[in-house]
Amino acid sequence: MHTAAAGSETGRRYRANFDVAHLSTEPLLAVVADGMGDGPGSAMASRTAVDLVVSHVTASGVAGLRPALAEAHRTVSDFGRSSGTLAGCTLTALVEALDGLWLAQLGDSRAYRLRSGLLELLTVDHTMAWLGAVHGWWPHDSPQAHAARYQLTRYVGHPSHPDPDLLHLRPQSGDVYLLCTDGVAEQVPYHRILDVLRTSTPEQAVAALLADSEAAGGNDNATAVVVRT
Repeated sequence: MHTAAAGSETGRRYRANFDVAHLSTEPLLAVVADGMGDGPGSAMASRTAVDLVVSHVTASGVAGLRPALAEAHRTVSDFGRSSGTLAGCTLTALVEALDGLWLAQLGDSRAYRLRSGLLELLTVDHTMAWLGAVHGWWPHDSPQAHAARYQLTRYVGHPSHPDPDLLHLRPQSGDVYLLCTDGVAEQVPYHRILDVLRTSTPEQAVAALLADSEAAGGNDNATAVVVRT
């Protein structure tokens, strides 16, 4: 049995919320997507990607993840070409299966796991900033590093239709999982996320993380899904 909660806030930068989240339990299916930019291709991409993942996984279980994302790539990239606008989104999904949990990742939304007091980042950001941090190209607080955060190497709608990262997880009782867009990950510090997840119910944790994102400036749409196993 899982307890879980989800929430999203527009923030102060954008006129609308281009993040999309889905949460259902028994079996667990949690998805967050973050549209790129603030145009029609942003809204279309995030809504389409989440809807396709939910539809395919509901029908086929975890086996539906790859077909869902392949269809999302085609649909979103076709929209971008036909409309002449930027169309794309990030996506992070957590799917319950008979053998545990499966995590799918495209872009720079994130999944964290709190277990036995340790908060781990389970996903890799598909950005030039992540590559720069790993290889020491620039100081983490440099203008180059800041600009590179907006250079995605993989996302839904990418012209090369890149495969997602897929990670198999074996959940333990008491695990807490956080799926969030970069509006949370880039505005709420690691230790604050740790404290919130360690001391709060899922509903309280979502509310606190979104409030912290707003208090930090509300510089992006912010979305969080918290699941306790």
